[in-house]
Amino acid sequence: MTPVLSYFQIAAWMCQFAAQAPSPKPIMTIEEYEPKSLLVVPEHKVSRAKYPFVDIHNHQNSVGGERLDQLVREMDDLNMAVMVNLTGRYGDALKENIVRQKTKYKDRFAIFANIDFTDLDAPDYPQRAAARLEQDIQAGAQGLKIFKNFGMDLKDRAGNRIKTDDSRFDRVFEVCAKYKIPVLIHTGEPKGLFLPFDKTNERWLELAMRPRHLRLREMFPSFDDLMAEQHRLFARHPKTIFIAAHLGWYGFDLGKLGSLLDKLPNMYTEIGAVVEELGRQPRTARQFFIKYQDRILFGKDTYRKAEYGTYFRTLETADEYFDHDRKYHGIWKMYGLDLPDEVLRKVYYKNALKLVPGLNPSLFPR
Repeated sequence: MTPVLSYFQIAAWMCQFAAQAPSPKPIMTIEEYEPKSLLVVPEHKVSRAKYPFVDIHNHQNSVGGERLDQLVREMDDLNMAVMVNLTGRYGDALKENIVRQKTKYKDRFAIFANIDFTDLDAPDYPQRAAARLEQDIQAGAQGLKIFKNFGMDLKDRAGNRIKTDDSRFDRVFEVCAKYKIPVLIHTGEPKGLFLPFDKTNERWLELAMRPRHLRLREMFPSFDDLMAEQHRLFARHPKTIFIAAHLGWYGFDLGKLGSLLDKLPNMYTEIGAVVEELGRQPRTARQFFIKYQDRILFGKDTYRKAEYGTYFRTLETADEYFDHDRKYHGIWKMYGLDLPDEVLRKVYYKNALKLVPGLNPSLFPR
């Protein structure tokens, strides 16, 4: 007859086994953890966009010569027809950038000007800044780029923060409306960077790796205040086209972003550096892109050739559970949106052709 083990005998045996088994010890930090998924699903890695595209958000300040030639070869590999250089600067520096990049590659680059903040406390500053931009447009600038210091930490002589909707810049935006050039504006940062640095913050990894990204309330305005200032600016200048960079930092709430697009017909947006927001909500994001297909542009921000494939894969395929390129932007996996061809064409080039003067339409399908 087979003996029956008692509860106490089983418990003793389990304790003995546990004591003999090697106990797991932490041998890495969460920053170092790179699990390799065992999931087997179809993969469609995309290294070249399905259609020629305009990268509306990039920075190539003084690239020229052989480096420029190499950049154009890489653009050809990616199927990038036009790169928008948002770091065009102003005055003589802008003219030099235009000569440097457009003499040899006239149609492959579009150069945006930047605001001259010199002596902005002076009574004549609004008129002077507007005149400077008008001269830059006449010199060949095809748009205006506003960087994130505008509203975040740009201060007057007394140390007061200059708000995004400060009226001294109204004349600048009136010039943009007059010449029908778009304003690509970066206001604020991802909302998580403004929240407490604790275990509930989904940006914890980014803040652990890059502590300087934390936007402490004692040093910066709140996320909601910055966004409200930007949206008041858009409403006050209805004849000026604004492109809110990085999905306006509302990639985490596409319903809110959609309501803003409904309310502000002069507002557009682009996807630079926020593709991971789209890839974690593929069904919602797909519906959003279809509904607002006339208001979204392709952008990448920092130029790294190898990273474009993640953008193409996210927009063009129905792939599941793949990595994005910057873990610290979010520790989740990505899913493709599988956008319809007509939506892809608008995001890749049609909307840019509509908004940016001087782009050559012959570079794109009819």
